[in-house]
This record gives sequence, C-alpha cells and structure tokens, in this order.
Amino acid sequence: MNQDEILDTLTSYWTDRAQSYSAQNIAEMNDWRRQAWRELILSHAPQKECLRVLDIGTGPGFFAINLALAGHEVTAVDVTGEMLAHAKQNAESYGAKAEFVLHRGEFLPFEDNSFDLIVSRNVVWNLEYPEQALSEWARVLAPGGRMVYFDANWYLYLYDDELCAQKKAAEQAFRAKYPVHNYAGNLPKSRILELEQTAYSLPLSKEKRPEWDRAVLERLGMQIIKVIDDIGPGVQDPLDWERDHPIHTFMICAEKPET
Repeated sequence: MNQDEILDTLTSYWTDRAQSYSAQNIAEMNDWRRQAWRELILSHAPQKECLRVLDIGTGPGFFAINLALAGHEVTAVDVTGEMLAHAKQNAESYGAKAEFVLHRGEFLPFEDNSFDLIVSRNVVWNLEYPEQALSEWARVLAPGGRMVYFDANWYLYLYDDELCAQKKAAEQAFRAKYPVHNYAGNLPKSRILELEQTAYSLPLSKEKRPEWDRAVLERLGMQIIKVIDDIGPGVQDPLDWERDHPIHTFMICAEKPET
C-alpha cells in the first residue's frame, strides 16, 4: 500500500469506530478508571499546579477531558474529524474546557517548547512516520517537560509466528469464555481484516516495543524516566486486559533535558 492509501484506510476505520470508541471512553470516564488513569499519568508528569498538556491522537477525548477536569490547560489533536466531533461533545457534557485541533500527530502546528506534558494512548503504532512524530513531540515539549504515552505491539504477531500462535490460542479461550464480547463495535469482519492488512504495511508493526521507543527517544536526546512493559489491569478493565493477552500495553515516560 502507498502512503495515501494507508492514511485513507486508517482514517476511514477510525471514523467508523468513532461512535463505539466514544462509548468505551465514556464508560471509562464513569467508573474507577478515570481516577486510575489520571493518577498514573500525573504521577509521572512534571509537578506543576497547571500543566500545559498536549493530547496527541485524542480520539473521543478521554485523556484530554480527564486532565482538563484535573485543572490543567489542555490542547488535543486528532487526524479524524469524527473522533474530534465526539471529543468536543464529550467535553461539553462533562464541563471540561479543552482546545481540539484537527491535525496529524507527525507534523504539529505548534511552536517549540509549547507544552509541559504530552500524553497519548494507542497512537504511535498507527503512524506512517513514527520517528518523525517523536521528534516533533520532543520539539514542542518545553525543557523539563515530559511525554507519557501508552501503546502496545498490536500487530507484531503478523511478523512473529510464536506470538501469532499465542494470540490465536488466547483469542479462542477468550471467545469461549465471553462469546458475546465485541471490542470492534459491531464493525464487519472485513473491516477488521482491512485494518490488519494496512497494519502490515506500517513501520512499527514489525518492531519490538518498547525497545524501539527507548532507542529512538534516546537518540533524540530525551531522558528515559520510566518504562513499564505491562501496565496491567490496574488502569484497564480486567476483561480488556484478559482479551488483549499476550499483547500488553506499555508505558513510556521521557523527559526533555533542561539544557
């Protein structure tokens, strides 16, 4: 697939997922996960009363709304207009003030040193230019600022036969246990397979992470503060954590040096 086809397919997929993904985010906002995610992020953030926060790939706005309600100044970007429409609607319903911007995460429309904290969840794997993205994130981060982001080796199984076998076995066990669970929001299987085919063409699908992230961030001059290989069910619904096994969500916390 060429670059335009990849972007079009990803944008189309997330446009179709916007409503169901928004419902998942609202469920998180309405239970214990709102506070759990907030505490995890802010415990690794610079200690300032009001942080200038950039949420990249905000989707329906879970991180943006959560941190805005905690008293921080939040800007959020996403490449999918339908996702941003849900984010704005969700922010309004929770009384959260945030600025929402339609833009790609690899090429940011902000000045250097604009933010104290950058957050992101399940975004970097989607990107056609992930190293460019992390370079941009570092550029707009103020000295002493931090990026705290979460992701996983979502499609490494396409390149790793052992992981593929583990994933298939885990999926069979999960579906036998929970036959009505549907993560993809009732999208037809053809759309799921289309996303998988697109993911095969993405640069990070074949990389082992967070090792890749650590190496790139260090090369960009960022200081690695903490890496958690599996954040576990402490901030995730245990059912979601069980569903995704053996693919675990990791966390990266990196700081831009003062000098």
